[in-house]
Amino acid sequence: MRPDSTDNAGGGDLLVPMAWMYAEYVADELLRTGDLMPPTTLEYRAGRHALALTIFLSGSSAGGPRSGARMAEWHSLTAYGTSWPEWVCARLDRLEALAFEAGGTVRDPDLELAGAAWRWLEETEMLAPDLDAMGPTREDPCPAAEEEGPKVWTPAWQLGLPLGHLAIHLF
Repeated sequence: MRPDSTDNAGGGDLLVPMAWMYAEYVADELLRTGDLMPPTTLEYRAGRHALALTIFLSGSSAGGPRSGARMAEWHSLTAYGTSWPEWVCARLDRLEALAFEAGGTVRDPDLELAGAAWRWLEETEMLAPDLDAMGPTREDPCPAAEEEGPKVWTPAWQLGLPLGHLAIHLF
């Protein structure tokens, strides 16, 4: 977002990523309100990035975070079984193309931060329970809490997205 200044005398105005900062703030509020995870964990960071990307890329900067329509949109975008990663990539590509077509000689700081968040979510892997390999057995329908079962390395977005979805649901 460009500053509101119309005075061209100074040149080189600082570009402030207000849309991204708003999206991160709302995502953080949703996660803190849900109290699902300590804010110091990587899982929390993954959830905040996934929610912030959803909020930013949906263009939901108006209406406030408590708007029912906004919450319903974010809830549906983060639902299990959606093609969220493809949606994120398509929206980021579209925004980059629009910036380029508009003669984007200066990088959009909002878009840069959103891209960095997406790269972190894709490239960071976390060790998580393998939900596909788990399931109750006939002998023991409720396995002991000490046995966590098999674990697999998974991209951070696969943990952050359900966490964000649950935070929206609990809000």
